[in-house]
Amino acid sequence: MKVENAVYPNDAQMKGFTENDHGKAIYMVNLLKFKEKAEYSDGRETDLTGSEAYALYGVGVAKLITEFGGELVFMGGVERLMLGEVEELWDQVGIAKYPNRKAMLDMMTSPAYAEISPHRDAGLAGQLNIETTNP
Repeated sequence: MKVENAVYPNDAQMKGFTENDHGKAIYMVNLLKFKEKAEYSDGRETDLTGSEAYALYGVGVAKLITEFGGELVFMGGVERLMLGEVEELWDQVGIAKYPNRKAMLDMMTSPAYAEISPHRDAGLAGQLNIETTNP
């Protein structure tokens, strides 16, 4: 099984997300891997670790998730792998619930999200996002 972290979805992934919205609530499982040191695209100097930069984003996005009708269900650090094998573990796991895909997309395209996203980009080495639903 190939595992590849990314910071942004590719075109096919985004197309699949925006087309054929089933309208059901979604739970996004986020497997997060942080940079050792935060790197801001605007070149600003920082002493923040990737985890610390992402935490700044996390405070803002938790509020936005709620504003767009969702909730932050879980956020925790990865301790160890209990079953299976991967070359490298993720640093944190987060689960966010959204009323539907449109709510998540609306949040991601909002001006408030654009304001906090530089912290996300500075801190993340990559991640996996897994969309799940309740039957």
